[in-house]
Amino acid sequence: MAGGGSSLFSGFRVLGLYSNHVPHALRYHRKHQEFYVVTAVGRCFHTFNVKRLGIVSISNSLSDDITCLAGDRMLVFAAAGRLIYAFARNKEVVMRYHGHKQEVRLLLPLGDQLISTDSGGDVIVWDVQGGDVYLQLNFDPSAFQLSAMMHPSTYLNKVLLGSSQGALQLWNIKTSKLLFTFPGWSEGVTVLEQSPAVDVVGVGTAMGRIIIHNIRLNETLMTFLQDWGPISTLAFRTDGPPIMASGSPQGHIAFWDLERRHLVAQRQHAHRTSVAAATFLHGEPLLVTNGADNAIKVWIFDQDGGEARLLRSRQGHSAPPMTICHHGNDGKNILSAGQDGTLQSFSTLHERFNKNLGHGSINKKKEKKKKKGLMYEELRLPAITAFSSAAARQSDWDSIVACHRGRLATTTWNYQRCTMGAYHLQPPGVGRDAIATAVNITSCGNFVVIGASCGRVDVYNLQSGLHRGCYGDGTKAHSGAVRGVATETLNQLTITAGADSLLKFWRFKTRKQEEELRLSAAPASMKLHRDSGMLALVLDDFTLVIVDIETRRVVRKFAGHHGSINDMTFSPDGRWLVTVAMDCTIRTWDLPSGSLVDCFLVAMAPVGVSMSPTGDFLATAHVDSLGIYLWTNRSLCGPVRLRPLPVDYQPAEETLPGVTVENSEQEAMSEEADDVYLSAEQLGVELVTLSLLPDSRWKSLLHLDDIKRRNKPTAPPVAPPTAPFFLPTVPGLTPQFSLATATDQDKQSKVRSWGSLSQKSQFSSALESGLVSGSFDVPLRLLKDCGPAAVSVELSCLASEGGGANSLLLAFIQMIDSMLLSGRDFDLVHGYLALFLKLHLHQVSQDAVAMAALLRLSSTLEAGWAELQSSFNQSLCLLSYIKSALL
Repeated sequence: MAGGGSSLFSGFRVLGLYSNHVPHALRYHRKHQEFYVVTAVGRCFHTFNVKRLGIVSISNSLSDDITCLAGDRMLVFAAAGRLIYAFARNKEVVMRYHGHKQEVRLLLPLGDQLISTDSGGDVIVWDVQGGDVYLQLNFDPSAFQLSAMMHPSTYLNKVLLGSSQGALQLWNIKTSKLLFTFPGWSEGVTVLEQSPAVDVVGVGTAMGRIIIHNIRLNETLMTFLQDWGPISTLAFRTDGPPIMASGSPQGHIAFWDLERRHLVAQRQHAHRTSVAAATFLHGEPLLVTNGADNAIKVWIFDQDGGEARLLRSRQGHSAPPMTICHHGNDGKNILSAGQDGTLQSFSTLHERFNKNLGHGSINKKKEKKKKKGLMYEELRLPAITAFSSAAARQSDWDSIVACHRGRLATTTWNYQRCTMGAYHLQPPGVGRDAIATAVNITSCGNFVVIGASCGRVDVYNLQSGLHRGCYGDGTKAHSGAVRGVATETLNQLTITAGADSLLKFWRFKTRKQEEELRLSAAPASMKLHRDSGMLALVLDDFTLVIVDIETRRVVRKFAGHHGSINDMTFSPDGRWLVTVAMDCTIRTWDLPSGSLVDCFLVAMAPVGVSMSPTGDFLATAHVDSLGIYLWTNRSLCGPVRLRPLPVDYQPAEETLPGVTVENSEQEAMSEEADDVYLSAEQLGVELVTLSLLPDSRWKSLLHLDDIKRRNKPTAPPVAPPTAPFFLPTVPGLTPQFSLATATDQDKQSKVRSWGSLSQKSQFSSALESGLVSGSFDVPLRLLKDCGPAAVSVELSCLASEGGGANSLLLAFIQMIDSMLLSGRDFDLVHGYLALFLKLHLHQVSQDAVAMAALLRLSSTLEAGWAELQSSFNQSLCLLSYIKSALL
């Protein structure tokens, strides 16, 4: 039976991915006046602001991994395979460039052109806007294999090409002519970089030489030699001091003084792998570097001697994580131990809460003494294979205990201080061949139980690090290796599982065995859900058994995985058990029904899994992947219909989650304004919509007299001495001067007609037009723009005493009627109508036509209010029932 993916989990995001081996691209945004660094991560790229190293944008995923990056003021260019993509707003693909027959290796934006080279020796100059091929060159890789490319400053339409054979060529891309050939230095060119001085170029070679060459005079100015192998990157400082930085494949960075021509300082092990790229910020003492160790670092030069120190960084695991587990009860932090030997904590809320607990060391004092020199690998501990954490007493002492590959001694770690703890817990009288295999911290956070490959199980006090005893007779709890240890909530019971296929139950305090249970096969790992008392064991025959620690019997048995089960986790309520295996499946087992309810495939085999204590996220770690992937639990967002899956169920593959950005950190990187969603004025005809105006615009209309009397000034207003009293004004509430032209003044007659003396406001004119057309949108918009006092004056002028007429009174009543029928501006309708009746009720009662219209308006008001009151009463009744009923 074929499946349709997961019905329980959906991909959300990935944590801990920042950079790979692709050199970064640095951009400057003129509007934000800020630098941004763009790094590639698989099939997409991330954009970080250099000021905080906060992620601001993530591109859409491409069909293949990105091989090189470049950027100009408006676009970001990324090459994946044979195609080149142009991204706008650091996210959307707006142009594709087809034409290369081999994989694209280098990109260089140059004005309105984009220059690209591939592994086959083709160089194509593209028109960025149209995507057309402007020029195409071909080089024979055996004679001139392109390895570097740059545009010399102030050299119009010129490109300098470097080769693996050592020669350099200067081309004019507009005329397609070879201008000059530099014979080189018999060493392959790896890097070409423009220096702050015109005509001077820095050349890095595969033999570790750095040549500062004047390409105008074809003269070598100076030469440096790096002892760490080929030059991977070059950067020149532009804020004053003549400093050049060079990177190496070993992760070291050297700083050279170009005036004194010697090495100033060196930063060894700046990255764990090769330094992919290093770039100085223009006019600032900051250096941005990235590498394949999944790290972005910003270095600042503020120390004596020209040495740089680390200012800020974003880094994850440089090798795939092996074990993950949620730390604490809030589900916001995930502890991860990687093959690189580091222990890190990733936050599901924001990257600024991430913690790096560092790399374990055999002797911290010796390592501190040798920090100024080379970092000795023999002082580092191997990778962590298993660990246990407890947040109960983490503010008092170490709260994490870890087992290391091939070592018997376990180490303690302090989560609060983000460092390795003070104790190495090693049982006394044990041979060197034994190693620690399992560890578990009690729920109170005071003790830790550690199992070893020799069958020994020991108890230690975490506060003092003292050994408190061991389980079993003859100092051995099992005849084989201990595969799992666990303690229940009240610290009365200790459970151990060994390679001898025995599951043993011990009293925690007396360390005496109470009972043992023989399993059908040797267990590989064990997980206890303390709240429900369910113990899950993975057996070597790829089956799962569930043991109830109260009855101490096997209550469930599951089979279905076709590979070794790497890890498992319980849901917070203990109802589900999620397992991951080397068959690339993630399966969810329902314990009450004893059936498989969810199963799906992933592209890479998962090696670790952990479910949040709050049940909202499932975290997984995968083979050959540096990130931690989060899956959302759909059952928390809505009803999920789970049914038992058949034995022959064939799961469908789910795409691994991509990366998303928090809305609070997302920034627009384009100078163009994004589209804004506009809500509809009225969602439904049967609904009533209030206006968006402040309450003071309509609530105070009936109390204007009281407000004016309360706010009456103590002294009368004084007119300015140079008031332009002779300038004519336009009729209306807003004072506007009417300046007639000279020709009009000559034609004007000094005899004024009576009609010209009657002043009619813009609102009155619009109201008359609405009476004829039947549309009152214009007068309503004019009233909305007026304040309470202006609205009162406009309504007062509708009567004949104010220069109006009875037709204006009728038009206003019809405008209120149309507003009620539309259902919009419900609050304004009642405010305007109340003020109108207060001012003109006596005059309207004497006009039969206006009175008839007012009576029709009254019936419309009563019908609308009756329907609204019925909805209010129904809602109040339901609310009263919910508050008083015994549910």
